[in-house]
Amino acid sequence: MAEISDKLIIAGRRFSSRLIIGTGKYETYAQNADALTASGAEIVTVAVRRVNLTNPDEPLLVDFIDPKKVVYLPNTAGCFTGEDAIRTLRLAREAGGWDLVKLEVLSDPKHLYPDMEETMRAAKLLIEDRFEVMVYCSDAPVFARKLEDLGCAAIMPLGAPIGSGLGIQNRVNIRLIVEQSSVPVIVDAGVGTASDATIAMELGCDGVLMNTAIAEAKNPIQMAKAMKHAVIAGREAYLAGRMPRKKYADPSSPLAGLI
Repeated sequence: MAEISDKLIIAGRRFSSRLIIGTGKYETYAQNADALTASGAEIVTVAVRRVNLTNPDEPLLVDFIDPKKVVYLPNTAGCFTGEDAIRTLRLAREAGGWDLVKLEVLSDPKHLYPDMEETMRAAKLLIEDRFEVMVYCSDAPVFARKLEDLGCAAIMPLGAPIGSGLGIQNRVNIRLIVEQSSVPVIVDAGVGTASDATIAMELGCDGVLMNTAIAEAKNPIQMAKAMKHAVIAGREAYLAGRMPRKKYADPSSPLAGLI
C-alpha cells in the first residue's frame, strides 16, 4: 500500500512517488520525457544554468516536460559560491515563479562534495527570502541537524560523489540522519543501479534523487522503470520491518517432533 497511501510530503506538498529524477545528460529532451514517464516521478530537478528554459531558438525543456503537470525543482548545479547559488535561484523564481528549490554549493570540482559553510549561509539567506529549500549536503548528521534547524524543507545527503554510481557508501550516517530528522531525508547523488535505491529506502529515507544512473544507463527508459520499482520495494520493506539478523541458522520448520 506504500505507493498508494503513504505519501511523501515536502513543504506541504503531497507526492505519490518517492523518486525524483534529473534533466541532464540525456541524449534529447524527448528521451528525458520518456524516462520521466517510465519512472513515475512527479518532480524533476532542473539545472537552471544548463537547461534551456527561455531561448525559443533552441529546444525548450518545457515543450517536452510540462511544468503544469510535473513539479520543476530548480537547482544550483555548478555553483561554487553562495552568491552564485542565491542569484541563480532568484533568476529561476523570476522566470517560472518557483519557490521550491534545490540548493547545492559545491567545493572541489574533482569530488563535488558540498561546501557546507557556504551551503548553510546560502540556505539561511534563501529561507529569509521565502524560498522552500531542499538542500544537498554531506552525510554528516551534525550538519544535517543544523540545516533542519535553519528551516530547510528537506535534507539531501549524498550517498557517494555526484555521478559516481558507487551507491550508498556510509549507511551508518544515513541512518543516523534519518533517525534525527523531522523533515524528509532524500538521498541525493551516488546511486548507480536499482539495488542502491532500494538500500536507501530500506534505511528509512523518504526518497531518492538521481540523474546519471538513469541518463547514462544503456537503456535509460528501462532503468527508469527499474528505479520506480526499486524505490517502491525499498519503502515497502522499510515499513514492513525486516527480520532480525542472526549469527546462526534458524530452520523455517520446527525440528522437534520429526517422524
